[in-house]
Amino acid sequence: MAGHSKWKNIQRTKGAQDAKRGKVFTKIAREMIVAVKEGGSGDPTNNSRLAAVIVKAKAANMPNDSIKRTIEKAQGAGAGENFERVTYEGYGPCGVAVIVDAMTDNRNRTAAEIRHHFDKYGGNMGATGCVSWSFDKKGVIVIDNSDGELAEDDVLSAAIEAGADDVETDDGVFEIITAPDNFTSVNNALEEAGYAFLSAQVEMVPQNYITLTDPADIKNMEKMLDLMEDSDDVQNVWHNCSG
Repeated sequence: MAGHSKWKNIQRTKGAQDAKRGKVFTKIAREMIVAVKEGGSGDPTNNSRLAAVIVKAKAANMPNDSIKRTIEKAQGAGAGENFERVTYEGYGPCGVAVIVDAMTDNRNRTAAEIRHHFDKYGGNMGATGCVSWSFDKKGVIVIDNSDGELAEDDVLSAAIEAGADDVETDDGVFEIITAPDNFTSVNNALEEAGYAFLSAQVEMVPQNYITLTDPADIKNMEKMLDLMEDSDDVQNVWHNCSG
C-alpha cells in the first residue's frame, strides 16, 4: 500500500510496471502519440507536452529506437489510432481521493470500466473537479540513493541551480520537485550532471493524505488500484491514501 511520501505512491505503480514492462511501453507510446497530435509537432523542443513524455519514457528505460519510431508513427499516416485524453475523478474506501488519467479510443467503454472498478470496492466515481482541487500538478524526479553515495547538499545544490522548487529525502531516494513548466529543463540539467532517475514525470500531488487502518478498507483500496492500473486505457492513477 502506498505510504505518506509521494515516492511510495510512485514506487507502488513502478513495481507493477516493472512486472509488465511491455504494457508500460505501450501506454507510454499511446501518450506520446496523443502528445504529438495535441502539440502539433514531433519536435520536443517545440512541444513541451511531448518533451515531458519523452522524459517519462527514458526514466522507464524505454529504448531510444522505440521512442523515435513512436514519434514517427504519430507524425505519419500510420498513426491511425484516434486516442484522446480523459480524466476521471472519484472516491475510494473511506473517502480516499482518486484521479484516473486515461487515454482512450472509446469514452463509453473506458468510463464504464472505471466506474465499475470504483463501485466494486466501496468507492464511487464523481463529477469532474470533485477531488482534483485537493491535488497540485508538480514535476517529480526521483533519484535513487539507497546506497547512500549521494550527498544531500550536492543533490540539493544541483537541483536548485537547475530550477527545481524543492528537494525531499525519503526511504533512500531524493524527490526533486519542480513547477510543471520547469520539469523538462530541470530533468535535462540533472541528466547532464550524471544523475540517474527511478522515475520522472509530471503528476498530481495530494495536498493532504488519508490513512486507512481497517484491513478490509486497505485490501479494497489495493484491489481497486490494481484493477485500474492494469487497464489498457489507464495511464496513471493518483490518490491520497497513505496506509
